[in-house]
Amino acid sequence: MKKINVLLSTLAILTLLVAPGLVKASDFLMMATTTSTANTGLLDDLAPKFQKETGIELRWTAVGTGKALKMGQNCDVDVLMVHAPAAEQKYVDMGALKDRREVMYNDFVIIGPASDPAGVKGLPVVDALKTIAAQKAAFVSRGDNSGTNKKEISLWKVAGMAVPDKDTWYIQTGQGMLKSITVAEERDGYIMTDRGTYIKYEANKNGSPELKVLVEGDKTLFNQYSVLAVNPEKCKSAKYELATKFSEWMASPKTQKEIANFKLLGKKLFIPNAK
Repeated sequence: MKKINVLLSTLAILTLLVAPGLVKASDFLMMATTTSTANTGLLDDLAPKFQKETGIELRWTAVGTGKALKMGQNCDVDVLMVHAPAAEQKYVDMGALKDRREVMYNDFVIIGPASDPAGVKGLPVVDALKTIAAQKAAFVSRGDNSGTNKKEISLWKVAGMAVPDKDTWYIQTGQGMLKSITVAEERDGYIMTDRGTYIKYEANKNGSPELKVLVEGDKTLFNQYSVLAVNPEKCKSAKYELATKFSEWMASPKTQKEIANFKLLGKKLFIPNAK
């Protein structure tokens, strides 16, 4: 009888332990991020390590930076990792986001057919855009208010030109970076991309991509990535403590080394630069 009572007591305890609401589920953090951190595989590499070290599961949605910033403002996520500093600052100034922390960078490049029909290889980026426009060569734009799209639009303005969004040679996809590169490849055209995504595209082509890097190296093509927390004063549901842990983890020496060691084809996709 005693054995039966012990067994029943044990079963009762186990039932209580697994009853809904009594077991604390793993903490999770919702993040909105740019397509480049997802498409390249960086987050697939970092997320399991973050969960192992902190117990926090990272869940993310990859969209253009413009949409990611709106998701933060609308309290749809807890943290952001994006790459449009001027736009990010506006959301910090309005109080939607806070604690902007730089964590890594790469650069933007203009890629195009190896034959380079417009003859832009090696030109400064502004001269390259002017030449593409003069030649009416096919140019693919994401057209999605992403960080890359924001940078591209700013460069047309620096070149003293209006964005050629009504010209037939200027093709807007409304798609992410890899899909837009595919469109440029199909149209035998030019496109601006971040270098990390280009290396991923290059790796997908076994190191022999149809589109080649033709314009690079200008200081204006610098591409900074930062982590920002959603302001809990604006969004009561925001997991600010977990967002802070993620930001600190991304900036830690160990994770910065992980970012530096993340490579495809032996090439670094992102360069750590947390201060």
